[in-house]
Amino acid sequence: MIPKPVVLFAAGAVAGAIGKTVTAPLDRVKLLLQTQGTLVEGAMGQAIRSGNLWQAFATIGREEGLRGYWKGNTPQILRVIPYSATQLYSYEVLKRMLRGPDGQLSLPARFTAGGCAGIIASLVTYPLDTLRLRLAVDPAARSLKGASRVLFREGSYQAYFRGLGPSLIGIFPYMAMELAVFDLLSDRMPEGGAFGRGFLSAFVATSCCYPLDTVRRQIQLQSRGRMSMMQAARLILQRDGVPGMYRGFVPNALKNLPNKGIRLATFDTAKRMIAASEAAAHELEANQ
Repeated sequence: MIPKPVVLFAAGAVAGAIGKTVTAPLDRVKLLLQTQGTLVEGAMGQAIRSGNLWQAFATIGREEGLRGYWKGNTPQILRVIPYSATQLYSYEVLKRMLRGPDGQLSLPARFTAGGCAGIIASLVTYPLDTLRLRLAVDPAARSLKGASRVLFREGSYQAYFRGLGPSLIGIFPYMAMELAVFDLLSDRMPEGGAFGRGFLSAFVATSCCYPLDTVRRQIQLQSRGRMSMMQAARLILQRDGVPGMYRGFVPNALKNLPNKGIRLATFDTAKRMIAASEAAAHELEANQ
């Protein structure tokens, strides 16, 4: 009796919130490694700049305690609820819109639907992503209000949208691959394997698109002036070579792959429940 769009939207929101909270500690480590601890001093900064995943992870616990692993998770949850709900719901709507006259969805149309869904969700929630990054990597930003104040001093409202260009360029192929591969694997994996499908689809998308995310994070941290994608990429390559583009990839994969598995499996379960309830309703009507 609940409208289908409401169920899909709510399922996307809940799936995103659960997945992000479970994997938040690895996300914090990933962000610190990805930005090379630019704003972090002392033992934590030294551990991060060494590039050692486990050393950085342990240092956060020693320096900031257990709560340090979830620093920045509040804006992340505030962002991921509308992001995940908008993204997954938009994907379902766009798939219906892009079906051919025969009712089938071609591969290019499926990729287009996934990429556009990612862009829509990013545009809606991007300021929260910038706020989350600053809170996660800047020791001076101890609260949402403090992080907002720092960003506003650096560039007014424009500071919240640093890196939007490379973000949109990166999110289109990433979400196109992730969502399309997830759907395409449904015919090749057993029913109930939604977590495995989500895990594999996220691995493919993350491996291909991670360098664009690293470039975006570098741009987001610029406090003065504007850095282009090419300038940021050149800086990373000059400093660390190609491996620099994949700094933080291991913690990102460790947190992102199960996160996406949980999120997509939860959403897929909601869709199956909707289909089952619709079938039961039609059967009940037919028997009356």
